[in-house]
Amino acid sequence: MSPRRPIVAVLGASADEPPPGIEPAFELADLRYAGDIDEVTSAIAHADAIFAWGAPRSWLEDAFGTAAGVRWIQAASDGVDGLLFPALAASDVVVTNARGVFDDPIAEWVVAAMLAFTTGLQTSVVDQTEARWTDGRRRDRIAGQHLVVVGPGPIGRATATRARALGLTVEAVGRTVRTDEVLGRIAGPDGFHEALARADHVLDALPLTPGTHGMFDAKAFDAMRSTAHFVNVGRGATVDEDALIDAIRSGAIAGASLDVFVEEPLPSDSPLWSMPSVAVSPHISGDVHDWEQAVVGVFVDNLRRFVAGEPLRNAVDTEAGFGVG
Repeated sequence: MSPRRPIVAVLGASADEPPPGIEPAFELADLRYAGDIDEVTSAIAHADAIFAWGAPRSWLEDAFGTAAGVRWIQAASDGVDGLLFPALAASDVVVTNARGVFDDPIAEWVVAAMLAFTTGLQTSVVDQTEARWTDGRRRDRIAGQHLVVVGPGPIGRATATRARALGLTVEAVGRTVRTDEVLGRIAGPDGFHEALARADHVLDALPLTPGTHGMFDAKAFDAMRSTAHFVNVGRGATVDEDALIDAIRSGAIAGASLDVFVEEPLPSDSPLWSMPSVAVSPHISGDVHDWEQAVVGVFVDNLRRFVAGEPLRNAVDTEAGFGVG
């Protein structure tokens, strides 16, 4: 008697519009789609695993009590704050994320943001909208500037590698003091404000957890130089946006490049839209043309491992709220 094929619930997709490139999964498991909230309970009731492709957290959270057989959940993003909820974090279910898919594209976006800010290209784009020819400007070089990475995960490492190639120096701040093979010595929370005071560019690459919520507050921005450039590709709620707006208006920092926000889409009445020293990006820093296929590739690879009883890639520490390894 052959073993039963595992059942995988795919949340946020339908058989008519499946995640692109998912066909190899058909050979490994039976897929059950839940394209809307009414289909979730039946899809996960007998499932062994879940691919959280495009569903809000509430779909799974509300029906989680019926998912008694689920042993593994694959997230379709690097950050898992949009997936984790208390019952899931307290369970034995293994959660994996899409780490590795977005690291390099986001790092390239960060480098582009730093270059645009430093060279004045961002100012030229603003001037162009008003047909204003402001010659005679002087600009800085990015070589010799200093980047502080807050959140020394894969995105921070990928950015640090590229930044050093351009001549920047780099330091990092994390949860604990330690040494990283890419970033070198990582300072702990006690060194956070001291590091900010040395930065020409500050990269927020933090996951959203109770410990990082609002971490960039008025005190953090006050610690920065008046010439500092703040970049956020982590999560919007790691920043006190009112404090950020006040810091830019007062000249406490020089400007910001933002890909994530507390509320998304960014409300039309947010002052961030009209600040000439702020670049607003609609949470697309990692969205290269083939990102969906790459995420599905991670899921299919992990599904093969799941079926074979092998360790899964990209495990998440559900208590801490982010990926490990």
